[in-house]
Amino acid sequence: MSLKLDDKLVVGISSRALFDLEEENNIYETEGLNAYSEYQITHENDVLRPGTAFPLIKALHKLNAEDKYLTEIIVMSRNSADTSLRIFNSIEHYGLNISRAALAGGAPIAPYLSAFRTDLFLSANEDDVQEAINANIAAGIICSHSDFPIQPEKEISQIRIAFDGDAVIFSDESERIYQEQGLKAFAEHEQRNAQNLLPEGPFAKLLKTLSFVQQQFPKETAPIRTALVTARNAPAHERVVRTLRAWDVRIDEAFFLGGIEKSEVLKAFGANIFFDDQTVHTDPASKLVPSARVLYKK
Repeated sequence: MSLKLDDKLVVGISSRALFDLEEENNIYETEGLNAYSEYQITHENDVLRPGTAFPLIKALHKLNAEDKYLTEIIVMSRNSADTSLRIFNSIEHYGLNISRAALAGGAPIAPYLSAFRTDLFLSANEDDVQEAINANIAAGIICSHSDFPIQPEKEISQIRIAFDGDAVIFSDESERIYQEQGLKAFAEHEQRNAQNLLPEGPFAKLLKTLSFVQQQFPKETAPIRTALVTARNAPAHERVVRTLRAWDVRIDEAFFLGGIEKSEVLKAFGANIFFDDQTVHTDPASKLVPSARVLYKK
């Protein structure tokens, strides 16, 4: 019987998001594909260091048990099968239960995301993330920062995922009004539309899937905790609350910051991943918590 992915949280992860491959990527960009391939094959028995998304992926495996198989992690990479042995040797070394992969051999990854029923795609390649967003798949560019230490041995007892609101959970409709017309026009627009639901953004489906997973456990022992961390404040909060209520999704914590710096709040929340559409938020946040930037749909 074939494995069904429709009822699982499917996370596609690129090799550069899972492992630290910045040196290898630099070889590719400066010396070309042949030099990169030769390097990877020569070093295929050298274990790679964990990357920014490694702790999250490790923790997601804990959602699976004999009676509950809730998540599927799939390596999705532009590597070829020939250059991927080092990646899978490293996966085996760290004891990650990842057995499936889409190795596109230099071709774009986006066409395969829907085929694998992908709920979330994490990558360090901006082109792949943009194509995923354009295909209505939740995707983020992993933001690596040398100030944030990766601790692969640290056990995560509860996965904590934080989202920005506009252009992430919700569409970028209101965000564009703010960018083009300013704060006053944004506030007036949200007050006029307080009773109207916000349109879905690229991460709406993922939030609903996470809410479904949470419902499989008693609330006090749920292995996932979510937070909305938004620059909105009152009265622009009302439309957000009404929309989440109508969607019947669970947000455990909500922070309406009204321009207050997000990074310290994210650190206090203990986010294992934070999604935002603006570098002004992801750059400082990435020094304290794993972060990923969400692109606008084109």
